Amino acid sequence: MSDRFGNFYDSVLSLSRYMSEHTAELNNLKERGVVTGVTADVDPAPFGLAMVAITEVSVTHEQGYSEEVGEQLAAIDGVEQVFYTMGDVDFVTITRVQNREQMNKVIESMVAIDGVNETSSRFVMNEIERDPGVIANMSDGMRDVVLDGE
Repeated sequence: MSDRFGNFYDSVLSLSRYMSEHTAELNNLKERGVVTGVTADVDPAPFGLAMVAITEVSVTHEQGYSEEVGEQLAAIDGVEQVFYTMGDVDFVTITRVQNREQMNKVIESMVAIDGVNETSSRFVMNEIERDPGVIANMSDGMRDVVLDGE
């Protein structure tokens, strides 16, 4: 019986050393700016965040427009990612919401941004791979609505 506890103790001690070494490494990477944050991988399905859209946004080209419009797009509730692109469109956004009403609000908010000329959305039928930052990308208000199930 003491052998079992001895093995258990050795395992705990080994795990403790391992965690201590890797915590020091992680802290070092944080201090150097390599690791900017540590997050949990949250499954959006339990929160009802099943509606995903990829939206192309075309804007009027003016001095400094990309940063300004990009920041405004990123500030919209439900928008997870914003990419400034070159080619036929200026921005591509990834949006995740619970229902059509929320999606309509997202699109209305995009079109209301000064300089946005046109949007074109595609709705995702099946996610092959996803970004784990679902909750982190929400405003406090949207997070409250989603987590409270309202």
